Amino acid sequence: MSESRSVFDIAIQQYRQAAAYLDLDPGIEALLATCAREVTVRFPLRMDDGSVRVFTGYRVQHNTALGPSKGGLRYHPEVSLPEIKALAMWMTWKCSVVGMPYGGAKGGVICDPKTMSQHELERLSRRFGREIAPVIGPWEDVPAPDVNTNPQTMAWIMDAYESRTGTRSPAVITGKPVELGGSQGRVEATGRGVMFVTVEACHARGIAVEGARMVVQGYGNAGSVSAYLLQERGATLVAASDTRGAIYNPDGIDALELLEFKTTTGSVVGYPGTRQIDPSELLALPCEVLIPAALEGVLTAESAASVRARVVVEAANGPTTPEADQVLEQKGVLVIPDILANAGGVTVSYFEWVQNLHGHLWTEEEVNSRLEHQITAAFHEVLRISIERRVSMRVAAYIKAIARVAKAVALRGMEV
Repeated sequence: MSESRSVFDIAIQQYRQAAAYLDLDPGIEALLATCAREVTVRFPLRMDDGSVRVFTGYRVQHNTALGPSKGGLRYHPEVSLPEIKALAMWMTWKCSVVGMPYGGAKGGVICDPKTMSQHELERLSRRFGREIAPVIGPWEDVPAPDVNTNPQTMAWIMDAYESRTGTRSPAVITGKPVELGGSQGRVEATGRGVMFVTVEACHARGIAVEGARMVVQGYGNAGSVSAYLLQERGATLVAASDTRGAIYNPDGIDALELLEFKTTTGSVVGYPGTRQIDPSELLALPCEVLIPAALEGVLTAESAASVRARVVVEAANGPTTPEADQVLEQKGVLVIPDILANAGGVTVSYFEWVQNLHGHLWTEEEVNSRLEHQITAAFHEVLRISIERRVSMRVAAYIKAIARVAKAVALRGMEV
């Protein structure tokens, strides 16, 4: 199959590769290859200039055998139904592999938020929130931030949901501002989880974290947070990129200062002491740790062939194609799959949900401690399966995740 196939086809291929190691009931195996609900909404929105545009949005729920579905909402010009379906499926495995009582979901709106005003984004979010209100809820489906959405976006959607339902429901959304019931530690959660698994992966490969060179492709929230937290552990950032370009300094880049520079200027490009390189060169730089933290499909068979990292940690969802996986495995590169590597966000989202439902308020120290325990325990369980079954970490993570969901489906029973 060519690498031009849809991202959902890739998600299915990854699922079937791992399912082959499990003695699944044929009906359950077929069920888990489909999404339970796919909602498409189209709605008009008046823009600041008085014109009216029609936007298309999606909410897909893959499986709810383990509990309410969970997954982010993204705003991006290239949002598509196949992409959202793949991300919903990956969310099911992500929640399962780290032991969360959730199924997977995902949503998004086709738009370019970089060309929209704050008022337009608020109106868009509130209208989208009202459109998907019938299929979300604290015990049904719990959205969260994703690409180009943030705590403010979640606040607008939560308010729209509460206005439509006439209920006070902070647990309907996670990733909210702390003032509205959000959890301490949520903003850094995905990057912190990436840091924890990177440290464990380095230990597993006999790589000293102190002095390890890291390259971050996509210096957004997950990429920047993982970089400065790994820097605190002694690692050295040597290259980073964003949508405007890539920079490199083999002697090291201060990760926190780079984040401040990007916040001020809008890009990592131009950071003092670095030289700009072609973004395609970034993946081939000499380093111990490569962290793809942008969008899907950046590591193809062709680009993977030039990777010189010893460990690849997938902070992004679906950055590596199955063909690239084969290339990296043949090269002896340890790949920590997205469903494990970037599960810190959904783990702390679960903590936020629990706090909202029960009126608890945990400190940031409590949240971070619980996160470290949950993520590192999952890492070592996946590593054990990988060694015992002699499979990659991705296949091992899928084996663990699929087995847990399949058992939940079997226990519930399938109506015939």
